[in-house]
Amino acid sequence: MKVLKLRTLLVLLALVTCAWAGCKTSQQGQSDSPSARQWRNAVKGQWVLDEVGQQAFPKGASVSRIFDEAPIECFIGSTWNLISNGRGGITFTANGDVCAPGATRDIFWSVFDGDGQDVQFQFKKLYPGEKASQVKEGYRLVLDYADAQSLTMLMPVNIAGAKDAYLVFKFSR
Repeated sequence: MKVLKLRTLLVLLALVTCAWAGCKTSQQGQSDSPSARQWRNAVKGQWVLDEVGQQAFPKGASVSRIFDEAPIECFIGSTWNLISNGRGGITFTANGDVCAPGATRDIFWSVFDGDGQDVQFQFKKLYPGEKASQVKEGYRLVLDYADAQSLTMLMPVNIAGAKDAYLVFKFSR
């Protein structure tokens, strides 16, 4: 009788072990990337744009304006205030021929999580009197890295002869 109980116990233990190993294997196929909610919580708050770099740009290639707004140098030092309700603003501080220090651009932002795509920060520019629901065009940047003090986003750029060219936006708190 003891042998039968021991054998039954071993069979049950083997079944439980196999079931556990199967679940673990299926979980290993899942991505360890943060969810859209985790990204949203990491991104909200106030950020200063410290640098805009280039990744995989062909030699001699450049971008003259970003976000259909101004040259990159006008955005350096800008403060991005991303309020948790989706409202926000970009306040410009740079001096230059076409820069407007002190100007603020109202935006509406969110985090986009498309099936099978990278999680992206998206925003729409809002002009006085506009509601976000009225604006049909906006911008998306791939969320690359965030911690308590730094944020990195990648903006895909369409440049002839360059596959996977990005502008790299580096922010700090």
